[in-house]
Amino acid sequence: MPIYRDKRTGRWRYEFDRYLDGQRRRIRKLLPDGWSRSQAEAYERQESAALYAIAAGITKPRRYIDEAVRCFERERVGELKAGANVSRELEATREWWTGRAIEDLPAVCAEYAADQHGALAPATIKNRISYLRAACRWAWKRHGMADSDPGARVVAPTVRNARDVTVSRAEMVALARACRHRGVRALIRILWWTGMRVSEAQRAERGAGVLILRDTKNSTPRIVPALPIITTACRVPMPRRSEVDYWWPLARDACGLGHVRLHDLRHAAASGMVSAGVDLGTVGAVLGHKSPATTKRYAHYSVARLAEALKRRA
Repeated sequence: MPIYRDKRTGRWRYEFDRYLDGQRRRIRKLLPDGWSRSQAEAYERQESAALYAIAAGITKPRRYIDEAVRCFERERVGELKAGANVSRELEATREWWTGRAIEDLPAVCAEYAADQHGALAPATIKNRISYLRAACRWAWKRHGMADSDPGARVVAPTVRNARDVTVSRAEMVALARACRHRGVRALIRILWWTGMRVSEAQRAERGAGVLILRDTKNSTPRIVPALPIITTACRVPMPRRSEVDYWWPLARDACGLGHVRLHDLRHAAASGMVSAGVDLGTVGAVLGHKSPATTKRYAHYSVARLAEALKRRA
């Protein structure tokens, strides 16, 4: 039947599966929450009539998000450093865009965001919407699958990336001492003193007073100064991810710092530099930020330092 109640969501679903002009047209669409049967039936009549009109040559054929995603994966995803992850994220949204016209992209993204609100982190929802928008824009620019930019009216959830959890030097030392794995202990010190990501510290080449990254998240080489205080830590073989995942929580809980993430050590390096008066451009260079906007997340630490200065004057 062309419309039916979806058991999982309780919403009406429209389905069209016919052979038109020798070609099979299969479209599945989850209709908006709160629609009545009469609204769903009216949509079914309108959508089916439009499809028959296309088959009869009365109107221009519609292009679908399915085509755009296939094209994007075939031509672009393989060139991306995180291509496998992009494909997985696109697949996770398939239920919402299968059989939908490329012009429906804003509505598809809005429905996905509404359905996943509370179930997924806003950052995850935003990333998946961004990948889907990128796929449709690729198809529009390279293959003319739409008359105008299909992503122009897409709205993604707002993500607050600022994180106020900082790790003091004393807390870092306590964490390192509480860790019973030599490699993870060295990793804790390196992250706090350099601001590197875990994966970067694991694969960095050791040089004379520097840590060398041939390939980074931003695809540009980077040299990170290794201060004398971590000279010994830099000589220790870096742990595997499985070792980190086992020993880090034990050390964190032993210190009563269960809320601290390993990535917060990187934030501590950034906030420490800003609080010491280092300009944001330099901080971004140390951390390997590609965009200045990323470093601006730490600007509030500089404001806090200025406020403290004013308090001392009073």
